[in-house]
Amino acid sequence: MKILAVCLGAPETLPGRKTKTGINKHAVGGAVMIDEQGLLGDAICNREHHGGRDQAVYVEGSLTLDWWASELGQSLEPGAFGENLVIDGLDNCQVAVGDKFIVGDLVLEVTSARIPCSTFAAKMGDPKFVKRYTQAGRPGIYCRVLSSGTVSVDMPVSHLPHTGERVTMPEMMATFGRRLSPKDRARYLAVPIHYKLRALIEGDAAV
Repeated sequence: MKILAVCLGAPETLPGRKTKTGINKHAVGGAVMIDEQGLLGDAICNREHHGGRDQAVYVEGSLTLDWWASELGQSLEPGAFGENLVIDGLDNCQVAVGDKFIVGDLVLEVTSARIPCSTFAAKMGDPKFVKRYTQAGRPGIYCRVLSSGTVSVDMPVSHLPHTGERVTMPEMMATFGRRLSPKDRARYLAVPIHYKLRALIEGDAAV
């Protein structure tokens, strides 16, 4: 595996929206520094729901983007889904919480699946895209940064699967907003999930 694209966004207002967003990402050349807050120079406009230590980097696998390109009947440029990194040869469906991606000095740890929102639907120009994305069961990947580093296109990527319980990206999306069974609750709490999701599950609320 290798880095296929590194993408940054600037604050913009989408058609029909009033607030600014950094979801419009575009591939950049050269090296980009990534620390615990994400990519240097990347805009995060809504800190309540985006960014932060457990959503510092948003990753898409090239195989998943290829599937979406076929599904949508159009080519997808890097950053089309608002991702920061595109990893060549990666299928999002094979990724689980606690998996690590190592790129040079950079170490990312998977924390949660991307749950679509109205801003994403507006970017895609389809008010029904949230439902379509959810039903497809191929969500993007949020990561925390365990070790900072500088990344650029073509750098090799090592994918290290989590050795404990497996909570995959499709499963996280499928259970979002639902109360977990006692067995699944214990399994989710046994992996390094996003701190906000952990708080919900520990409070026994629907996730």
